[in-house]
Amino acid sequence: MDAIQNLVRENIRNMAAYAVADVPASFVKLDAMELPYRFPEDLRRELAAELAEAQINRYPNPAACGLQPLLRATFDIPEAARIVLGNGSDELIQLLTMLLAKPGAKMLAPEPGFVMYRHNAALFGMEYVGVPLNPDFTLNLDAMLAAIETHRPALVFLACPNNPTGVPFSREDVQAVIDAAPGVVVVDEAYGAFSGGSFLPQAGGAEKLVVLRTLSKIGFAGLRLGYACCHSALAAELAKIVPPYNMNQLSLAAAKFALRHYGWVAEKIDILKHERARLAQELAALPGVRVFPSEANFLTARVPDAASVFDTLKANGILIKKLHGAHPLLEGCLRFTVGTPEQNRQVLAVLKTVF
Repeated sequence: MDAIQNLVRENIRNMAAYAVADVPASFVKLDAMELPYRFPEDLRRELAAELAEAQINRYPNPAACGLQPLLRATFDIPEAARIVLGNGSDELIQLLTMLLAKPGAKMLAPEPGFVMYRHNAALFGMEYVGVPLNPDFTLNLDAMLAAIETHRPALVFLACPNNPTGVPFSREDVQAVIDAAPGVVVVDEAYGAFSGGSFLPQAGGAEKLVVLRTLSKIGFAGLRLGYACCHSALAAELAKIVPPYNMNQLSLAAAKFALRHYGWVAEKIDILKHERARLAQELAALPGVRVFPSEANFLTARVPDAASVFDTLKANGILIKKLHGAHPLLEGCLRFTVGTPEQNRQVLAVLKTVF
């Protein structure tokens, strides 16, 4: 063991692996911002038939698979924007970091934010600069602009809406960051389908703007399919480091099927947005609970005893995300993925026995 550790880069030895919860099948799983719905049986049969025809004996050609035109049509992606596919948006975050990790280069992001930004900065040797959000989880624009002026980052990540808080950043603030940044700005819209605004209409215009999206939050986390919409100049550089055949035939086929049936997806998104409002209202009515505004498919709430509430829900077969301890601003916070109406009723029923 010591021999292996001595061969591994020191910064990697000092890292911790990303922990994926092992959840019993009987649990109500509301910890990972997944869509709680599956295709109905008739669509699953159609999908199975299409997957059976996929040429899994052949290497995939993601650039000519036919998915990009469907993405462009479904989400109104401008013709000027190039679409780069990734094995989840996680791979695209990694590739963008790798692309810009010149010696001495810096990455900047608000905190608390998506943990993989900092992780990839460490992985590729970029100095990471975290800028604390305001106490209400809105963007501290003055602090962001000051940090940009001081550190001149090659790469800025802005998750809009933010993860793990769900709080949206104002369009004016995000635009101010884009205008001030000397390097690439990635507007990570993983939860964009649940939000009222998007920077997708600007994709392909400014060379330094990347709009990152994923199919994971809208029902297809298991496909591991993300996409970056960006200027052709940046896409051409990314193409040099995207692994050959980074996607697989089954995921590409399933993604095309999903987009051809996006009407079903849109209906479920509308249900979850309605449930988000109802759940927020009922959580906020509990004694001592503060619910933060969210435009994602989850809610972040501050409770009097986060550890006890988390443990009580888990003891009742409900798994949420405990944010308490992850960052000073997240003290007392829990994150609730919005579930089906029945799942949300179960959560509230347990919580009403605690408060």
